[in-house]
Amino acid sequence: MVLEVVEVSVWKSSMEKNLGTSKEQPIFTTRAHVFQIDPSTKKNWVPASKQAVTVSYFYDVTRNSYRIISVDGAKVIINSTITPNMTFTKTSQKFGQWADSRANTVFGLGFSSEQQLTKFAEKFQEVKEAARLARDKSQEKIETSSNHSQIDELEEQCSEINREKEKNTQLKRRIEELELELREKETELIDLRKQSEIIPQLMSECEYVSEKLETAERDNQNLEDKVRSLKTDIEESRYRQRHLKVELKSFLEVLDGKIDDLHDFRRGLSKLGADN
Repeated sequence: MVLEVVEVSVWKSSMEKNLGTSKEQPIFTTRAHVFQIDPSTKKNWVPASKQAVTVSYFYDVTRNSYRIISVDGAKVIINSTITPNMTFTKTSQKFGQWADSRANTVFGLGFSSEQQLTKFAEKFQEVKEAARLARDKSQEKIETSSNHSQIDELEEQCSEINREKEKNTQLKRRIEELELELREKETELIDLRKQSEIIPQLMSECEYVSEKLETAERDNQNLEDKVRSLKTDIEESRYRQRHLKVELKSFLEVLDGKIDDLHDFRRGLSKLGADN
């Protein structure tokens, strides 16, 4: 019993994930092997499940409709909406079938006991009758609504005429706005044409300025070359000056020595003259 409850809980979670059945509630649940008619032969049965799976009747409160739904793992193998024209047929003690024109197939269910098949068939008939009543009730609402709609038809036509008048007024207003916008665009076009006449002159001036710029760039390059040459000459001049200073200093030192020798020589001569 506990295992069966766990299986139903897991199955219900899978149903909500795959079909979004938050507004549908199961009203009857059983287990059976699911089959579908072979679409090529329309005679042989093709298993839709490898083992017995949960098969349930669901009631949609919002749509007032009934469905038979079965999920094998993550795959929906039955999603059949019950209509008053459907018939569930027992073909053996444990097997039954019904045709679904919307799904373009025939579903078959194999039960483990005749009792389960009987309960499913009785529920099918009960749901089929409920679907018929829901359809009849819906038709009554449609007929009632149709009668009331004749009382409101004239008023709706008047409202429609007023709406058309309002639409025409809005269209006229929109046409006026578009005409004004068109005149503004034409004025812009005239201005653009005038500007386009100036473009050749501007291009000529641009070419003249470009030539001047190229000439200035060449002159600038020549000046830069001259500056570099002058810098080189200055460096060489500074080097020669430093070299001359060194040579001059050396010469002065030698000259000082020569002058000292000359003074010594004169003093010697003076002393010899005094002695004589």
